[in-house]
Amino acid sequence: MNRQLQRVDGTRVLVTGGAGFLGSHLCEKLLHAGNEVVCLDNFYTGRKANIAHLMSDPMFTVMEHDITNPVYLQVDEVYNLACPASPVHYQYDPVHTMKTSVLGMINMLGLAKRVKGKILHASTSEVYGDPLVHPQPESYWGHVNPTGIRSCYDEGKRSAETLCFDYHRRHQLDVKVVRIFNTYGPRMHPEDGRVVSNFIVQALKGEPITLYGDGSQTRSFCYADDLVEGFMQLMATPPEFRGPMNLGNPNEFTIRELAEKVLEITGSSSKLIEEPLPADDPRQRRPDITLARETLGWEPRVQLDEGLTRTIAYFDQLLGTGNARVKTPDLTLSKAG
Repeated sequence: MNRQLQRVDGTRVLVTGGAGFLGSHLCEKLLHAGNEVVCLDNFYTGRKANIAHLMSDPMFTVMEHDITNPVYLQVDEVYNLACPASPVHYQYDPVHTMKTSVLGMINMLGLAKRVKGKILHASTSEVYGDPLVHPQPESYWGHVNPTGIRSCYDEGKRSAETLCFDYHRRHQLDVKVVRIFNTYGPRMHPEDGRVVSNFIVQALKGEPITLYGDGSQTRSFCYADDLVEGFMQLMATPPEFRGPMNLGNPNEFTIRELAEKVLEITGSSSKLIEEPLPADDPRQRRPDITLARETLGWEPRVQLDEGLTRTIAYFDQLLGTGNARVKTPDLTLSKAG
């Protein structure tokens, strides 16, 4: 059946960064829910392969555009995901990273204001910096280095949150702010430098798995499907609820434990090696998701072993290594979640 006949409410949704890892999952789920979706991306880190399976859908439109420049569209909702999100990518051009967070946010807020729509901004757990409070609740203001190599991303996202709330106070704009904790899944870039993709790629290729420091630092890993469902639930809340809201998996693992799980699932014989810890790398990171549970009834459903199995299968197919001891899935996520 033609998707146009399946539309429920005629909502036209803009997803900036829509060809990225998370953006492509969000575009897919929005389409499946009956929305018309405009995917906007400058393809700096986003990939056309992530959205290739959506291109034949008449309700899906792709625009190549950088949000540091204004764009004029008629939409009902904006999901602002545009920004390099891995240290390798956001540190490559830190000035442009900051411009994307600040100028891009101003442009997207201006668009939402013009069309009298609502906007969800994808912020990050990096606003908490190297936290002195654990786990991190939304009320914690953070411990952030404003001049370090990660500052372009950390402070850019903090500034974007400020802009969201100022637009709400000044213009009564319906804003939603979500703070994303470590997320993984199919369509991660194999060279993004994130710990999950690094470990999986190294294991599948039989290369040494690189631990920065002794691997005792902790992270909490949320599967992409769970996260984007949280996005959509947050967007559906009444205007009086704005966040910020933590979204992530509260189960905490050391980086060494993650590496060992990847080795176990892949069956790889890769060895663990240690390298110096990068500057300002957080020692621990775990979300307090009480607000999401109480407001949305949301919490993650896919736990780490299951999510890693799916993600490893994706990378095994992508890289053509044939080394994983897991079943290879369809590269789209429509059947993986």
